[in-house]
Amino acid sequence: MAAERLVVIGGDAAGMSAASQARRMKGPDDLEIVVFERGHFTSYSACGIPYWVGGDVAERDELIARTPEEHRERGIDLRMRTEALEIDTAGRRVRARDLESGEESWTAYDKLVVATGARPVRPQLPGIDAPGVHGVQTLDDGQALLDTLNATGGRRAVIVGAGYIGVEMAEALLHRDYEVTVVTRGREPMSTLDPDMGRLVHEAMDGMGITTVTGAEVTEILTGEDGRVRGVATKDAEYPADVVVLGIGVEPRTDLARKAGLPLGEHGGLLTDLAMRVRGHDDIWAGGDCVEVLDLVSGRERHIALGTHANKHGQIIGSGVGGGYATFPGVVGTAVSKVCDLEIARTGLREREAREAGLQFVTATIKSTNSAGYYPGAALMTVKMLAERRTGRLLGVQIVGREGAAKRVDIAAVALTAGMTVEQVVTLDLGYAPPFSPVWDPVLVAARKAVSAVRAAGN
Repeated sequence: MAAERLVVIGGDAAGMSAASQARRMKGPDDLEIVVFERGHFTSYSACGIPYWVGGDVAERDELIARTPEEHRERGIDLRMRTEALEIDTAGRRVRARDLESGEESWTAYDKLVVATGARPVRPQLPGIDAPGVHGVQTLDDGQALLDTLNATGGRRAVIVGAGYIGVEMAEALLHRDYEVTVVTRGREPMSTLDPDMGRLVHEAMDGMGITTVTGAEVTEILTGEDGRVRGVATKDAEYPADVVVLGIGVEPRTDLARKAGLPLGEHGGLLTDLAMRVRGHDDIWAGGDCVEVLDLVSGRERHIALGTHANKHGQIIGSGVGGGYATFPGVVGTAVSKVCDLEIARTGLREREAREAGLQFVTATIKSTNSAGYYPGAALMTVKMLAERRTGRLLGVQIVGREGAAKRVDIAAVALTAGMTVEQVVTLDLGYAPPFSPVWDPVLVAARKAVSAVRAAGN
């Protein structure tokens, strides 16, 4: 009996995790695995690129978890610099092009995994393709940015967008002694937070020497006589730049899936069942940044591009392909970041998301410290909590502070996943010692205040 063939499109977190897990479950005699990857690298940490650019990570290869050669040694036919061009679901085959030779060919599959990832949002602006303008999504992108930084004589950088990538790249370029300006159309940086919490990030960035321009939409990338970038323009001002980094966010890379007629959600990501199988297609799975996932708090589909989810998706897909069973129940939207010594965290819903979901809620915001107030080095943090008005169900938590602030959000992530009320959160038996926490942990203090808000709101 001939071996089945699994074709995987995309050789990063989700795709290679799926291929590797499938190989653990089935040997080469039972399952042939072919992977198409259009880039130069596999299994790398895109989240680590800002820290490589900033010099915290010395070498690019430190971000690579497993090389193409290592995957091939495990019996995976990994074809680098090969781009998938078309999925023929009726004929169960994929058309791909070798980007070095230009040769195209069809490869039949019994089972298919779509792991095409996401791409940086790149607005159609005059000058957007000028030398010196960079997106930062892949290792190739990071290398191109470093090449520009090493070649340019200027020291002025403009970051367009103030989300996770934007603030992390602001830190990276600040570390490289650049004069950094961040331009965002949002009311405050970090639109993943409520504006009152984003304001804390704004104030901290100002204190670090980062110029943050809010409520400003870039209308043009300005170029010099040599064609290179020389600044960005908004409706009201111009900001000089020797390098421009786009940190506007990402969108699912699902052109192939759309052309193949695979189901897409409201945010453009592929729709799957709990086992990560594409809805309506028994022989096709999808995972990583190209899919939408269930938000366990709001009950809606969301697109969240994170390596943590992508690796879990791959494990689940590989188990399904290999004849096992596993599911991905959904997410609560947990994310952490930092800009210099400021830590930023969120999980669950913001106020706007809660309103869009039709939820009635109360909020509670407190200031506390990361350790006992008398302990040397105690630093402030702000915790904001959302709770459902009638039930007291925890809906979301946002935290901004210094060392020890961000990972406290994991307490809330577990509570959200368990569907706990803020009253139940107050009773959690959390670890305490003066170097690590006040007697009442800041999350518990916020929960106590949220309990009072729920009771005061009544029915």
